[in-house]
Amino acid sequence: MTQNLYIIIIEDEAATARNLEYILKDINPDIKIIVTLQSISEAVDWFAVNDKTYDLIFSDIRLSDGLSFEIFRQVNILKPVIFVTAYNDYAIEAFRNNGIDYVLKPFDKDEIQRILLKYNTLIAADVKNEQTKTAALLQELQSATKQYKKSFLIHYCGRLIPIEAAKINWFYTANEIVYINMTDGRKYIAEFTLEQLEHELDPTLFFRANRQFIINKNAIDAVEYFFNGRLLVKIHPLPKEQVIVSKAKATQFRKWLDQ
Repeated sequence: MTQNLYIIIIEDEAATARNLEYILKDINPDIKIIVTLQSISEAVDWFAVNDKTYDLIFSDIRLSDGLSFEIFRQVNILKPVIFVTAYNDYAIEAFRNNGIDYVLKPFDKDEIQRILLKYNTLIAADVKNEQTKTAALLQELQSATKQYKKSFLIHYCGRLIPIEAAKINWFYTANEIVYINMTDGRKYIAEFTLEQLEHELDPTLFFRANRQFIINKNAIDAVEYFFNGRLLVKIHPLPKEQVIVSKAKATQFRKWLDQ
């Protein structure tokens, strides 16, 4: 356990703050609670005049004068933050604000001990590597909470036709036009770009193979090794152009296929 760990608590419920301090010191008597801050305004004022000789912040999210994220918008906080809250709908925002963990109230000693062990692991690990892990965790949270499009409304022969996203084998772009190829062989022209589609489609089902193709996992027949570490993807129905995944994206593509 890290010795002489200096911690700041941001919590507007006095009983919760005292309980957290008791648990922290019970786990490690060398932990020092520098200050307990009860509001956004108090925290912003404190950080503005005090130096940064602390290691970790435990912060509630809903404070008496708003959400604690406002503190991190006004003050440049570089230290890791553990968010402690009674609400489970702020996880993505928490990880965007130096969050390394997200704990729901009521918490117990085992939960706090797990967090401190995680903190020690993060400190001991390479910082750049941990940033990558945090970014991956944020992406997982976004994928878990975002509602992706299940259907598209397509203009075709003077009509509007709804098509299911899951029944689209691949998207292809050429000359600034995006073409849709369906599982039943039908083809349509889309009114959006591949860049827009990347944010609308379920990333567990669709992958941006290159600048020209977004492909459905279920449309893949085989993957072959190509020149210079690239991959050749065989999809159906067979497009006129080969689907090549670059060497830079090859590892990501294989992981996506193996999910």
